[in-house]
Amino acid sequence: MINLVTVKDVKLKLGELCKKKRKSAEMSQEDLGEALDLSRYTIQKFENGKNATLDTVLKIANHFGLLSTLQKAIKDTIEDENNISLY
Repeated sequence: MINLVTVKDVKLKLGELCKKKRKSAEMSQEDLGEALDLSRYTIQKFENGKNATLDTVLKIANHFGLLSTLQKAIKDTIEDENNISLY
């Protein structure tokens, strides 16, 4: 079975994660926007999967303490690809 992941799927999941983290921190969209120097509208679009610029993703990940997890996932992927054996 092929499991296709689309950019849209990932943007929606990122938005869902942001909203969950924001609500856990008892923040409004406006509060988060102010903390990140972004508009409430940018946060609203992001949470709806409609605005996932790299800068916005990294700012949100950093704010909620997820930047090191993201960096580790990238590092592990690079290392895994470098360790592929042909035997």
